[in-house]
Amino acid sequence: MNSWFTVKVKYTKQLENGTFKRVSEPYVLAAMTFTDAEARIYEELGSSIRGEFLVTGIARTDVHDIFQYDDTEAWYKCKVTYDKVDDEPDKKKTITQNFLVSADTVKEAYERVQESLGSLMIDFNITAVAASPIVEIFPYREEDVASPAKKVAQVIEEIYENPAPKGVVYSASGADEELEDISSDSVIEDNFSEEE
Repeated sequence: MNSWFTVKVKYTKQLENGTFKRVSEPYVLAAMTFTDAEARIYEELGSSIRGEFLVTGIARTDVHDIFQYDDTEAWYKCKVTYDKVDDEPDKKKTITQNFLVSADTVKEAYERVQESLGSLMIDFNITAVAASPIVEIFPYREEDVASPAKKVAQVIEEIYENPAPKGVVYSASGADEELEDISSDSVIEDNFSEEE
């Protein structure tokens, strides 16, 4: 099961005025484990950050859901509470969940969470909305959690779509010399007689 992780990355960033500054920025991503989160952040940021960067922290993040809109890149963390009634009517349990929403202002973030949760059949309260320093969110990818059978099927499909040419020998990586093509006229001779 995927969880949300906050990964802090430190690198040298070029500012709009052309100067360079060492920054530490948080990113949120879906991953299975801490190791998976670290590998995924290197994969996602490897092509977009120029130069070296360092992962300075990874923490599991308590986010129930994320509402992303394409019109803004600013993120707000919204705390939502609602009452859960058990079988016994006297017992009420207050549930608190955190949501991330992209918006331009606190008011817009509040309205977007209100709209997104409006179809729920329970009464809820948005108790807090705060600006978040999150730079970007990398959501769940289906291929990250594909079953082993599905992964094998994908590999087999790729092999059939792009079969290797017949009669070619592939060398191990780092081999200095190229191996020649094996022609279909090659013959294997048996130099042993039945008497030996």
